[in-house]
Amino acid sequence: MLLVAAGLALTAGCSSAGTSENSSGHEPKSRSVQAVESEIAKLSSTVRDTLRIKARATESGPYADRCESAGEESGKLYRVTHPWSAYGVGNEVLEQGMAHLREDLPRRGWKVVKVGEDGSRNKNMQILAVHLRTRSQAEITWLKGLDGHEALIEVDVYSRCFRSERGPDEE
Repeated sequence: MLLVAAGLALTAGCSSAGTSENSSGHEPKSRSVQAVESEIAKLSSTVRDTLRIKARATESGPYADRCESAGEESGKLYRVTHPWSAYGVGNEVLEQGMAHLREDLPRRGWKVVKVGEDGSRNKNMQILAVHLRTRSQAEITWLKGLDGHEALIEVDVYSRCFRSERGPDEE
């Protein structure tokens, strides 16, 4: 999972060199934290709607955090993340949800860049997708509960890094 996250960070556009542009050529745009939180909440809702299963869901909201960055702008670069999970149903229902995501995310403006095992001992299924207009990303993992935990689908939708003069606590 860590390698996947590191690979996706390159496409998400955070700087790890001393400049605001990374190797993918992404120049973080100036945006308000509130606007990006709203955008990520809508994209996350799209993912939830695309699952098309009746399951319980955690009720967290999107939040902003600093992008890891070196250089002068490190305190002004943010990323918005919206993690949540769908749970309370069996693996058969969760499997249907993952199938819906594979089939329908592309029709909703997402490019599915990976479908396959997450590399864990449990061989959980994972979908990685990039929203074509915003370049926001989704990491979706079906944790089958083979290790004794409850089966669930874990979702993390997050933005590219962006520049904001005012942090999340200042808006």
